[in-house]
Amino acid sequence: MSPLIIKTRQESSELVILKTLKSRFTLSKEDQTKYYNLNKGLEGEQQFDALLENLQCECLILNDLLLTINNQRFQIDSLLIFNNKIHLYEIKNYVDDFYFESNQLFKKDGFEISNPLIQLERATSLLRQLLLKNNFQIPIQSFVIFNNPEFSLLQAPLDKPFILSSQLNRFLKDINKEGVALTQQHKKIAEKLIALNMKDYPLQQYPLYSYENIQKGINCLHCNSFSFKTTTNRCLEVVCLNCGRKEQLASALARTIKDFQLLFPQDKITTNKMYEWCAKVISKKTLRRFLKVHFSQTGSNRWTFYS
Repeated sequence: MSPLIIKTRQESSELVILKTLKSRFTLSKEDQTKYYNLNKGLEGEQQFDALLENLQCECLILNDLLLTINNQRFQIDSLLIFNNKIHLYEIKNYVDDFYFESNQLFKKDGFEISNPLIQLERATSLLRQLLLKNNFQIPIQSFVIFNNPEFSLLQAPLDKPFILSSQLNRFLKDINKEGVALTQQHKKIAEKLIALNMKDYPLQQYPLYSYENIQKGINCLHCNSFSFKTTTNRCLEVVCLNCGRKEQLASALARTIKDFQLLFPQDKITTNKMYEWCAKVISKKTLRRFLKVHFSQTGSNRWTFYS
């Protein structure tokens, strides 16, 4: 028996935008912190995903759910559906020494951070309401997973659903004992949650940027330098002049144009626009040929654009 992953984890649009901007734009300290926290959180979630994939029991795994009930939105990092219960996980990739006191979580220097138990309890309550509304009755067990080995929780309370990195192996072994086969009812629960899942938080606030203040050109995936040369051999490549990393020209153009689409979704893709976007270092002839092969063409002559 093995788990079935029903919903995989995706980078949030907020993280994708910040990551793209980070390479082409000077982020404010606040946005840099937001990017770091989002990226660090995703890394922790992906590490936990890898552990769950190695389970030896029958269950359904749904990652990164964004749901709403009674006009209240809530997010679930990971959810496992077993035969007789649901596991809900709030994953925290914290580093450093913390302590728990008076139902509050503090860093060792006394700085208070948001108590993940509050978020967990809210998500559990709202999920229970959502399931009952859709005629599903199944117990929910919830846990906060601190899966970074460099995290420690001093004065860890015994009555709280905290799972530390050092406890994860034993915790997963206990999960593997859940060996009862699933039914169509369990699959219906998963299908309903997928149907109700929202793609992203609406009205997210992104850094203010414009086409004029964004760095143009093809950047290096390794060092983010925008200084490169193209080879003249049969297999066209771009070579970073800073670190020497090579990349197929087609690959470099594809991700560079993808950056443009992400940052300026309302703008049309034209040969002239991509010539500017690539900092005028790739010929219009090469760009036109690439666009014709990899995109759908609309219009002709000076009215041509691609999608």
